[in-house]
Amino acid sequence: MKNLLTPLAICLAALLSAAEPSRPFFGARPGALEKAKAAIASGDETAKKALKKLVSDADKALAVPPPTVMDKGKVPPSGDKHDYMSLAPYYWPNPASKDGLPYVRKDGKVNPESRDESVNDTLRAREIGATVETLALGYYFTREEKYAEHAAKVLRTWFLDPATKMNPNFRFAQAVLGVNDGRGTGILEARELAQAADAAILLAGSKHWPEADQKALEAWGNTYLDWLLKSKNGQDEHSAKNNHGTWYDVQAAHWALILGRKDKAREICLAAGPGRIGVQIQADGRQPLELVRTASFSYSCFNLRALATLAGLSEHAGFDLWRYKTADGRSIRTALDFLVPYLGKEPKPWTMQQIHESKPEEVLPALRAAGIAYGDERYESLLKEYADSPTKRLQLLAPR
Repeated sequence: MKNLLTPLAICLAALLSAAEPSRPFFGARPGALEKAKAAIASGDETAKKALKKLVSDADKALAVPPPTVMDKGKVPPSGDKHDYMSLAPYYWPNPASKDGLPYVRKDGKVNPESRDESVNDTLRAREIGATVETLALGYYFTREEKYAEHAAKVLRTWFLDPATKMNPNFRFAQAVLGVNDGRGTGILEARELAQAADAAILLAGSKHWPEADQKALEAWGNTYLDWLLKSKNGQDEHSAKNNHGTWYDVQAAHWALILGRKDKAREICLAAGPGRIGVQIQADGRQPLELVRTASFSYSCFNLRALATLAGLSEHAGFDLWRYKTADGRSIRTALDFLVPYLGKEPKPWTMQQIHESKPEEVLPALRAAGIAYGDERYESLLKEYADSPTKRLQLLAPR
């Protein structure tokens, strides 16, 4: 570790004096990145471990070819390959018909057709968020231009270059063969695009990401947000009562913040109190709309992640969704406390339906954020039960 971090320490003075982005990075708590820099400079071991892991991840991300919607082998119903396209993951050929149409739903069971990259853009859209964020954070903390250069290439390929860019809509996402060409539920697959666009601000100051490219990315985002807010697919997803509706709010609020529309982001977060928390969570913390799923634990965690992410965005929008509570006690905290016994080294057995292996570690960022928001050490103590928690990126995005 000493050999790896010494070069980083040498350039730390320049790093700390480098110009900060013109706006916050909304994927982190307000002021978090600056605190993480200071922790690294002071020799904090947890921050240094997290930085070491980030640098390792960024080095691996350098080898990721820039994804593009043009990589699929089939053309969307529009006839334009620049349109995003995917098949609904839980729909399978109909055994009662000769041609398998219309496809029928098997909740929680992923049809391999929906992950076939010759037909679906799903995995490519997922990859762009993680790749750009990792590289952009790598550049922010080290000022190594190689990270900015590749992040810029990935961003331009997906959003800007005429030959490879995606059209700013999700009309043909999660199509059900024999039923439709796309659905509002497919918008769930777009959540990593805001993550990538947000992280682009961390490239500020790099010669590889000029202001013109930042402006062009924001123009793409304005068109997409307009489609998200006004299209039928967007309105359908906004109306969803379960995790789909929450992740819609996350996307809309995230893009609004990226584009400087703080009032819109605040409006979304304010409405999420009664509209999401008040509808989705019971007074004892259960999430009934997720508990009816065949992977009830996974979906309870998934919606909690969405609510925690939205609460994090609300901090940037000037509203504290963490502390929203209905008269009968429904809140993000009660939902988290319901799940806490099923986390950690010795979790309580989950007795409801869960047809595949779960990934409880995915809620670790929510534990850290909740620990900070509520000042409750129980969440931090639980986080420490996970051996790799000191290396997690949350140590940089939400340092204590």
